[in-house]
Amino acid sequence: MSGRTHRVAVYAFDGIASFELGVAAEVFALARPELDVAWWYDFALCAERPGLQRAVGGFGLDVAHGLDVLARADTVIVPGTPDPKADPPPAVLEALRTAHARGARLVSICSGAFVLAAAGLLDGREATTHWLYADLLAERYPAVRVDPRVLYVDGGDVLTSAGTAAGIDLCLHLVRRDHGAGVANRIARRMVVTPHRTGDQAQFVEAPVPPRAQDDPVSAVMAWALERLGERIEVADLARTAHLSPRTLTRRFAEAIGTSPARWLLEQRIAASVALLEGRDTPVEEVGALVGLPSPAAFRRHFARTMGVPPSVYRRTFTTGS
Repeated sequence: MSGRTHRVAVYAFDGIASFELGVAAEVFALARPELDVAWWYDFALCAERPGLQRAVGGFGLDVAHGLDVLARADTVIVPGTPDPKADPPPAVLEALRTAHARGARLVSICSGAFVLAAAGLLDGREATTHWLYADLLAERYPAVRVDPRVLYVDGGDVLTSAGTAAGIDLCLHLVRRDHGAGVANRIARRMVVTPHRTGDQAQFVEAPVPPRAQDDPVSAVMAWALERLGERIEVADLARTAHLSPRTLTRRFAEAIGTSPARWLLEQRIAASVALLEGRDTPVEEVGALVGLPSPAAFRRHFARTMGVPPSVYRRTFTTGS
């Protein structure tokens, strides 16, 4: 890696959630010399008043930096605030506005969205937070378009996530934006987590821990489909393989993973195409056909809707170096 870095500052405060801080540190604070990337992240904790900050769980954090570090960062992460009804300190809000005006990327995890909203940085934007706090966020900040259903919202320069594990999804999404899916997937494997859950996947599902494949037809048919992504598989094929009606399969998918079988299948095709695009061997116009989307126009449309850029732009971005 070169000497270039991207500065990530996490705002720390009394009552900070140790899990959310740990997620940010795991993704952005660890040196990863094994990755073949042009640059990596420089991580710092900052607080309104440097010194001891009490974390949830009865231990403290010795925070060395003040808000000047936050204001100079390239990415600012705001973990969940312990009291969403309280007004954040004016100095913190001003530092966040300064960072954003300078071009920093602002990120919230869970109820950290209340801090960004208080700074006016979510006005007129779509945003999310933990579903428990969604109504309160909409009530306190009516200029924010709150979506309580999704895992995270990528607004380009301002990103928000739901609670707890959704913070992992958003942090990995940031790495994916910066360095491509291959690097993000390697970090996910180190963390032993799912490499890619799209932001609009549902926050709350009835069965968050899927049954074993041999016990559940949905898990079994997912495994079956993943081995055949290059084929023209339809929902009817999934239902027939699972020995369920399409309607029952759709209901079971929604209960198990919070999305429809058609949407899940499309997401797997797009995820598979990313690896092909990050390589140089397959022409862009042929990638879709290899993942079961033979129409180049349909592949471009679905890819751009999911990843935010056309496949040709994605390839140029992640094969010319970050």
